[in-house]
Amino acid sequence: MAEKTLPLDSSRLNELAEEYPTPFHLYDERAIRETVRSLLKAFEWCPGFREYYAVKAAPNPHLLKILKEEGCGGDCSSFPELLLCEKVGITGEHIMFTSNETPAYEYQKARELGAVINLDDFTHIEFLQNTVGLPELICFRLNPGPLRQSEGNAIIGNPEESKYGLNMEQLIEGYRVVKEAGVQRFGLHTMVVSNELNSSAFVETARMLLSLATRLKKELDVQLDFVNLGGGIGIPYHPDQDPVDLVEVGQGVKQVYDEFIGRDGLEPLNILMENGRMVTGPHGYLVTRAVHEKHIYRDYVGVDACMANLMRPAMYGAYHHITVVDKQQDPHDHVYDVVGSLCENNDKFAIQRSLPKIDRGDLLVIHDAGAHGHSMGFQYNGKLRSAELLLKEDGSIQQIRRAETIDDYFATLDFGAL
Repeated sequence: MAEKTLPLDSSRLNELAEEYPTPFHLYDERAIRETVRSLLKAFEWCPGFREYYAVKAAPNPHLLKILKEEGCGGDCSSFPELLLCEKVGITGEHIMFTSNETPAYEYQKARELGAVINLDDFTHIEFLQNTVGLPELICFRLNPGPLRQSEGNAIIGNPEESKYGLNMEQLIEGYRVVKEAGVQRFGLHTMVVSNELNSSAFVETARMLLSLATRLKKELDVQLDFVNLGGGIGIPYHPDQDPVDLVEVGQGVKQVYDEFIGRDGLEPLNILMENGRMVTGPHGYLVTRAVHEKHIYRDYVGVDACMANLMRPAMYGAYHHITVVDKQQDPHDHVYDVVGSLCENNDKFAIQRSLPKIDRGDLLVIHDAGAHGHSMGFQYNGKLRSAELLLKEDGSIQQIRRAETIDDYFATLDFGAL
């Protein structure tokens, strides 16, 4: 199997692991910027195109600042995510607030920031109106149900089984209700794929939404400001997979845009997306060290990271490529389960993976951990969240989040009351 490229050479990685105790997450600034630029270029035909980075993927202000500099907005779903955007200067309609089961104070913060509020349910219209008032611009999230035939996947599931969005009848009625209530501007959103590598899936999403845009104009005289195709562009976790052809996606969406929006004279109508995984995912790495080996019914390598540092393999059975630093050219003639130390048998980064012989003290790099890695961390078994480091464009290293300490872990407990 082909190897994936490391962000630094082996000697530099070893030096880094001496300075910053493992495990830690490492992000590559230059690669992140280049990926964003590729996405924006693919949609340069649409002057109002904007990428709203899915903050949940890697909620770190240093990363958000980089993305803001590249022209991205922020896709938020909680109060802290709104605050993160605010602190780096992402405000107004550069924020897309898509939340479900949302308390009033979160809607209030979104209103204060001037964010685009994307409602997840028909009943949220009245809730929003009665708590913080309806803004000038409202967006609805469509759950297409059987209208969008999909096998689903372990991440997002089938539309008809999803808790998200309004069905088509509710959606149409929702636009009628908010228009009569004085809302003047409108958006449309959906999110029906996740980690998708087939570019045609995004073109079909565009076809579904853009055809609906023409229906809304004809039936309700609702002129959409934008359609948000959601995110879901996947990344090649396996070395033998190819990345999504962004140019193909952009041109495919353009053809559908011309077919519906251009034909019916509905310009200007902006295209938005809200990718997280494809932006930072391939450019983040979990660096960990082998601390034990075990030989029973199969061979195990124990590392100092665990599923608290990267949950995806345990939660989804997801593949993440592993490079053994200093042994990239060695034969992959040993079969291991690579495991963490949690009291949980699913705490495995790899199962029956062919790798070079691993010795105690070897440094391992787990690839494609730059999205939904550190952000999904937790403290089961008293595990502490690891540091995050940024490989800057000039080659220097900046710590952008320190590792948690025992004092952090106990900070919310009141031992004095015992």
